[in-house]
Amino acid sequence: MLDSLREPMETGLVTISRAARQVDFPARFQLIAALNPSPTGSISDKRATPDQVLRYLSKISGPFLDRIDLQIELPRLTTQELQTETCAESSETIRDRVNTAHRIAIERQGMCNALLGNKALSQFCKLGHAESQFLGAATEKLNLSPRSYHRILKVARTIADMAGRAQIDLVDIKEALSYRAFERLLSQLTRY
Repeated sequence: MLDSLREPMETGLVTISRAARQVDFPARFQLIAALNPSPTGSISDKRATPDQVLRYLSKISGPFLDRIDLQIELPRLTTQELQTETCAESSETIRDRVNTAHRIAIERQGMCNALLGNKALSQFCKLGHAESQFLGAATEKLNLSPRSYHRILKVARTIADMAGRAQIDLVDIKEALSYRAFERLLSQLTRY
């Protein structure tokens, strides 16, 4: 079922074929999903073995996960954290930063970073030697697919834009990698 979303996520189109006719419909959307990291709800509770966790997580295909740009692990909050009010950045401030980053991308390349193809990636997401070496090593260590590699570049480009940097820095690559929680989790589990 979820794998049927792969093509629309990649192309932004849904193709309906009936008899001798075929019609394409626009389907650009933002997918927001949630998944427990373990059948028990938490990996840290140690109630499931690594094999049970891998079996549970294997219900989501790698090609589907490759198409999800940001994968964030949300740790369980303590009671104190739940009861404490914190002063967070306002939505208006965040919106202004996002709009500025979007404007920078449009002015630089005529489209948002998420829509960059492979040729445009090599033009607008050039990495320095240290950044290239680091991302290459992380790709090998985490066994990332080429699609994941390209998604990390796009996210790093966006992070640099939000920080007002013209070039992607090592800190941008590291932050973009931190948003690939599922690949890190699978890498840890397959080591057992």
